[in-house]
Amino acid sequence: MTAEMDRLGNLAEAILGAWNTQDVEQVLDCYTADLTYLDPNTHGPVVGREAMRAYLTKLFDRWTMTWKGGEMLQLEGGEGVVIHWTATLTPTGSENSIEIAGLDLVILEGDLVKRNEVYFDRAALGALLSTGV
Repeated sequence: MTAEMDRLGNLAEAILGAWNTQDVEQVLDCYTADLTYLDPNTHGPVVGREAMRAYLTKLFDRWTMTWKGGEMLQLEGGEGVVIHWTATLTPTGSENSIEIAGLDLVILEGDLVKRNEVYFDRAALGALLSTGV
């Protein structure tokens, strides 16, 4: 592994670690002020720290989530990565959980995330939520 891949791996580990705390401010510390975030649940881009703060507050209130990183591929030019991950998701107040897999496209500005696009199949979430949670 190259020194740059080591750096990116450590950075990915730190960012996933922040997400695992479910502490809004700790997660925001991983992103630039002008961030853009998209995932299948955002219904369009979340732009800027205040919008991300609002999104994360709702998300962390509704779900307990644990993320684990997997294979990571560096983008040409070194400005970002694609990372495969798995997550265990549990709706707040439920004992039912599900494990999902997905990919993130992460564009960096230095050691901060400028753009984060999350890809996963939402169908599994629907199945979990339809169990009466």
